[in-house]
Amino acid sequence: MPFYVKRGDVPDKRHIQFRPSGGDHAYEELVSREGFSDIYSNLYHLHPPTAVKSVAEFEAVTIAPAEKKSHRHHHFRTHRFEPKGDWISGRRPLVFNDDVVLYVASPTDSADSSESGRFYYRNGNADEIIFVHTGSGQMHSMYGELDFGRGDYIVIPRGVTHQMDFDDGETRLFIIESRGPVEIPKTFRNEHGQILEDAPYCERDFRAPGYVEARDEKGEFPIRVKLWNGYQRYVLDHHPFDVVGWDGFYYPWIFNINDYMPRVGKIHLPPPVHLTFVAAGFVVCSFVPRLFDWHENAVPIPYAHSNVDSDEVLYYVDGQFMSRKGIEIGSMTLHPAGLPHGPQPGLLEKSLGATATNELAVMVDTFKPLRVADAVTSVDDPDYPYSWLA
Repeated sequence: MPFYVKRGDVPDKRHIQFRPSGGDHAYEELVSREGFSDIYSNLYHLHPPTAVKSVAEFEAVTIAPAEKKSHRHHHFRTHRFEPKGDWISGRRPLVFNDDVVLYVASPTDSADSSESGRFYYRNGNADEIIFVHTGSGQMHSMYGELDFGRGDYIVIPRGVTHQMDFDDGETRLFIIESRGPVEIPKTFRNEHGQILEDAPYCERDFRAPGYVEARDEKGEFPIRVKLWNGYQRYVLDHHPFDVVGWDGFYYPWIFNINDYMPRVGKIHLPPPVHLTFVAAGFVVCSFVPRLFDWHENAVPIPYAHSNVDSDEVLYYVDGQFMSRKGIEIGSMTLHPAGLPHGPQPGLLEKSLGATATNELAVMVDTFKPLRVADAVTSVDDPDYPYSWLA
């Protein structure tokens, strides 16, 4: 994030003696990107963050690709998956490549009620974007707490130890796991890092964690550390949320899709105008309710498009998507490179004269081919490639 945040009690200078409230010495931890050359935060713990009581088992995890390979358009009806597990064990992989993995989850458990018992989670190799399709709750982390709800993008940089608790009611999550940092596009920022006046959002739209009193507890505290090839389990001898204060630029944050301010034009504008976040190997765009084009001969619906350098994923959140029929709330389409896609028969004519759209969707465009995971084949619509026939 391009702005500084301070929470709790921190010393006047970095790397000096610090005894909060006149007590014992606090243990400083620097959390930083690119070694010591990029954004960072300094956290002050009541206990050494390095104090591991035991190194438990490693659980190998691989994503099995679909057994039947075919280069075609896909429509996955992800809401047909039954809810299960917690926000980690309940994840179902959809598509993946070396840069990104896309999942859906509908958790029934919090970290405290999981079958595997109480645990804390840290992704050690990837940043995560958790889009909250339905539901609400609270994320607890070493940085503090964040309340979340419908339409929130929860962005969790790698290395953040956290838990998720969910309120009553159905929760549906669309999750993006990124090998590289999730960032605000450089074109949205000035040379000082401030978000520009003509960007589709500003700093006021982003929520940083609220401070929570440090937990000074000893005992056994299991942590699940996610790696690309599985989970390493550790047990700490103290509560991981023992931070008395922190400051810096590195922390989890939330942006709500409904705070995205869309651009409109006299004629149809292409999908890059919906750009929201960037990462290594892919971009995230937000399609939100907006006015249509006002040229007297405008065609509001998108024109046919051939992806020659990217695969396109659309996750449908709400409303009526103008260029698709047969799509459900919670559907996800994959339009791979090498094949044209566009509005289905009859929708172009139907769109003429329309003045606005109420669609809500998340798009992920990748620059390497995506592989379909075996886990999603049970909800794949085999007839979708033929939906453009009149």
